Amino acid sequence: MNVYRKAPFWATFILIMLKMILFRQFTFGSIEVTRLLSDAAAVLILLCVFELITTSRWKPAVFGAVNALMSLILFACCVYFSFFGSIPTYTALYSIDQVGAVKDSVESAIHPKFYTMFLDLAVLLVLYLVTLKSKGEKQKSQPAAKPLYVGAALVIAILASFFYIRTDLDIPNELVQANRLGVLNYQVAMAINETKENNAIKNGSTDETRATLEHLEDSYSGNEEPVTEAGTPKYYGAAKGKNVIVVQLESFQDIMVGLEVDGQEVTPVLNDLIQDGSFYFPNIFQQIGQGNTSDAEFLANTGIYPTGTVAMSKGFGDREIPSMPRLLARQNYVSNTFHVNDVTFWDRNKLYPALGFTKYYDKPNFVNDEFNALGASDGEMYRVGLEKLTELHQQGQPFYAQFVTTSSHHPFWVKKEFVNITLPQRLVGKQLGHYITAINYTDKALGELIDGLKANGMWEDTILVIYGDHFGLQTKENDPEWVEEVLGVPYDDRVSRFNIPFLVHVPGVQGGIHEGTGGQVDIVPTVANLLGISLKDEGYTVFGKDLLNTTKNVVGMRYYMPTGSFFNNDIMFVPGKGFEDGTAIDLKTLEPVEDFSRYREDYDYILELMKISDEYVKLLPKRTE
Repeated sequence: MNVYRKAPFWATFILIMLKMILFRQFTFGSIEVTRLLSDAAAVLILLCVFELITTSRWKPAVFGAVNALMSLILFACCVYFSFFGSIPTYTALYSIDQVGAVKDSVESAIHPKFYTMFLDLAVLLVLYLVTLKSKGEKQKSQPAAKPLYVGAALVIAILASFFYIRTDLDIPNELVQANRLGVLNYQVAMAINETKENNAIKNGSTDETRATLEHLEDSYSGNEEPVTEAGTPKYYGAAKGKNVIVVQLESFQDIMVGLEVDGQEVTPVLNDLIQDGSFYFPNIFQQIGQGNTSDAEFLANTGIYPTGTVAMSKGFGDREIPSMPRLLARQNYVSNTFHVNDVTFWDRNKLYPALGFTKYYDKPNFVNDEFNALGASDGEMYRVGLEKLTELHQQGQPFYAQFVTTSSHHPFWVKKEFVNITLPQRLVGKQLGHYITAINYTDKALGELIDGLKANGMWEDTILVIYGDHFGLQTKENDPEWVEEVLGVPYDDRVSRFNIPFLVHVPGVQGGIHEGTGGQVDIVPTVANLLGISLKDEGYTVFGKDLLNTTKNVVGMRYYMPTGSFFNNDIMFVPGKGFEDGTAIDLKTLEPVEDFSRYREDYDYILELMKISDEYVKLLPKRTE
């Protein structure tokens, strides 16, 4: 404790740097001494500022507080990385109010080793209390460091940080950038890039952005003319005039579809839909950003990429966003959305008006059977939804309805009375076992919705769109080799984990399996084609493709993977510092691809496409109501 009192500046510096070493080990899995220099420069800036503005008497307390704050920040970053696989930026603070609603999920991401960030604080507290009890000890003021020396150190540290940031500012891969810059300088780099992007478009317009998109699409060799019949795209208008029900399945990975566990079907309802001729797309991948489930809602209703830096509901909930609800309103449809949680969760009270929904139904509209921490079960959500939609149907009112399921939400614990599958002993007590049980219930509840639609005379007048919002299985609790062994199916940590189901049932239309790669950004153009709506004629800008008329596709992903990552019909690509030092995995064999040079155009295309998408959404007008 005497050392901390005599030299609080250097003691704090050493302690924080030790924690920076731990942070790098916990997140990046390695410690590069040259990278620690960037951390050291940023920490010195912080400490020098407090050294200059704090009197000698308060220095131990102030530097102790700084140490405690940095411990909390690094601890939170470790937990965040454990769950999301990315380093949080300052924009993640916008979503901090969501933590309480998903505390079970947050707690499951905390590894005991993360608490070492607070070990020194506990020791210092004990030493401080012991010191207080020492009789006759007098507190002596410590000589202040000479401001000239501290000022010189501050200037040198600022110049060093500036050098590191400027050198690595243009790296699109956020993980590589964060590793090279360190957690503090990375925040500055993100703020600089965000400012540059906003300044670049401040005098722009959505019309200019649309023209840029058209030019990009025309120049990209992967874009082919749709296969047509009689001058229109295939299946154009196959569901014209039908009601539309969209079901977003929580934490639903495609690996569950068709899976059997000890002879029991995990998803019998989805299996039947596929076998009965629904359009099924088995190679679809999640594309969400910070907003997770709410970002999936945004994607599936707009065909626009999330920015990756902020939940779309929080960053753009004040806009008038082109969407399926607004598009179908021109066709006299009303649009309702159902979610059992409070509508303020992920600012859906802003998102739904931004998307143009006519009405939303949230927590007060459902009887809480306490399925999980989010509230009522999927079965209860569908019960209420069927009542409301039946009323519209009886009035002859066409509708667009969205159901956001929650019963398969992490951590997937299902109460005994809702369990419908018997787990083998090898899965009992494992997250994978809990996951299968939750997915099985979600599938069963979906069957109840379908039965209700049939009983109420709506099945033949309605197309059913079903997709997963994002992955469910956490890597740290589900080793890929073990998953393969216990399930008897191939499983890759990223390809399989990010692979979500997407299927569309159209009454009277024989669909089939479409193997092409796609993403959530492709849902709007695919559904619009089935409804016989030309997005181009309607003046709607989307950044996805109609999967029923696309033979070659490439979709981007960020946030859960670095910007520049993409899936095409052949590979999943993840960049390094750039394209050349990236890695690729074959989507069929799940084996590494050594030579991926021929996909350079896809990489450049996706970077530009997401950049244009970001510009477009930022230029959308704010709502007047």
